[in-house]
Amino acid sequence: MRNREICNLRLVDVDLGSNRITVKAGKNNKDRIINISAECTLELIEYLKKYPCNKEEYLFTTLVKNNQLSPGDLRKTLRTVAKRQLGKRRVYPHLVRHSLATNLLNRGASLIMIRDQLGHAFIESTMVYVNSTAFRNRSEYEFFKPAYM
Repeated sequence: MRNREICNLRLVDVDLGSNRITVKAGKNNKDRIINISAECTLELIEYLKKYPCNKEEYLFTTLVKNNQLSPGDLRKTLRTVAKRQLGKRRVYPHLVRHSLATNLLNRGASLIMIRDQLGHAFIESTMVYVNSTAFRNRSEYEFFKPAYM
């Protein structure tokens, strides 16, 4: 999800039983449904046990005043957590998005599925990730090459 989409996420938009999130009014005011992993769903369940909220409330809020997170709040929180876990490595929300796209592509996901998951309007935006995964071309060739003998 994009930074602002995470900040605008409400509990009602999360379907824990189906491992799906409905992104409402994302970029260009478009809605979409994205898939999340079962592990992510379990983390969300643990989070909701610790920080319960009503269905119409924002899923992620500030701890002190329970206000909606701003994109800056999210960036700062991610940077702080990453610094504790990874040291000096720079981490920001869009890097997480890029990492998801790259890993999906490396594991064999179609560009159409990745485009839909990321909410890209044009496949050309998703094609950027193809150029960053040159080693996949070799392994894909080895898998699909014809066996002449």
